[in-house]
Amino acid sequence: MIVERVLPNATLLALLVAALPVHAQQDTPTIQQLEQQLRDQQKLLENTRQSLERLKIRMQVPGGPAQGPVDYQPGGPGASQEAVGQAPPHPQETEAAKVAPILDQPGILTPRGRFAFEPSLQYDYSSNSQVNLIGFSVLPAILVGLIDVRQVDTTTVTAAASLRYGLTNRLELNAKVPYVYGHQSAITRPFAEGAANEQVFTNSGRGIGDVQLGARYQFNDGGLNTPYFIGSLTASLPTGKGPFDIDYSVAGSSPTGLPVPEEQPTGSGFYAYDVGVLAIYPSDPVVFFGGLNYTWRPSKDVDKTIGGMRIGKVNPGDSIKMNFGMGMSLNEKSSLSLGYQHTYVRPTTYDGNSAADSTSIQVGQLLIGYGYQLTPSTNINLTLGVGVTRYAPNAELLLRIPMTF
Repeated sequence: MIVERVLPNATLLALLVAALPVHAQQDTPTIQQLEQQLRDQQKLLENTRQSLERLKIRMQVPGGPAQGPVDYQPGGPGASQEAVGQAPPHPQETEAAKVAPILDQPGILTPRGRFAFEPSLQYDYSSNSQVNLIGFSVLPAILVGLIDVRQVDTTTVTAAASLRYGLTNRLELNAKVPYVYGHQSAITRPFAEGAANEQVFTNSGRGIGDVQLGARYQFNDGGLNTPYFIGSLTASLPTGKGPFDIDYSVAGSSPTGLPVPEEQPTGSGFYAYDVGVLAIYPSDPVVFFGGLNYTWRPSKDVDKTIGGMRIGKVNPGDSIKMNFGMGMSLNEKSSLSLGYQHTYVRPTTYDGNSAADSTSIQVGQLLIGYGYQLTPSTNINLTLGVGVTRYAPNAELLLRIPMTF
């Protein structure tokens, strides 16, 4: 047991002197010597107390996946200057970094001077009883075009590498390079033919997808009962093959047969600029989060003839996305998150006029995520997305392994 309270020097000195035998009091140390011994004992007790405090902090504060070492330097004589582990400025900040792995953007920013490398693998499956094929794709499994499809099954696998760098403690730069493989199997019936002439066709495509470049900025210092607000700006470049960059063949033998794609596109074919804000609110034992994004897609002059139809200026339509959810730490290494994401896409226009079969699109997904901390600098996150609207993928699996160094 460590003595937490020391008697006043004068009182303790009197007790020591009184306890000495009479014949030994002549050899009693001087008052100055006893006071020096007391000061040495007090210094030893203070050093022991500080060591216990450092040990307590190390045991109570879990290390976050994106946090660097923080020096704990208590004041007072004999204070140690050594680092004591992966303690963030506040335990709530570490919890905010550990949960919410289900969104496209991570939570807390990468610390200044640190890199975060994140390989990922995403699987999307979509099955629809009626979808338009010819045109362009804004979101996975959403194709706008010219032929009626009775049934279509689309599978998309995307392997991506993301890199983030903390320019400052509040500003982060990021980039993402995807590689896309898509396969589609469909039963089609051209508009001009009867139901007896249904046909089955399959196609696939692979290649680099649309590269993304962006930045994120943390507006405030959040913490206990104070939300973090993080803004983001992302540009998607049409580096992948868009729907107007691939070849088409004629569906059916009649002169009025409409074209079908010979391969699957790997990109949207359009530039896209996204601006958003994310709020993260730590409230022990859970962390709440929610975000709002607006994506602007400029129009493009395609200037191409497909199946005898001239395609001129195309505006793919802007979109608004909102998401919200909550996450909690199951223990020091694992966390669970639940959320919902909904995207509204405006109708597509051709030469300033809306196509007859082009309407606004509602894409809703229920998200379930699990995170596990492999090492203090490496996490593994698995997210399941379940489509709740017609145009959403039926199932989506996303595996991410962020590593900070």
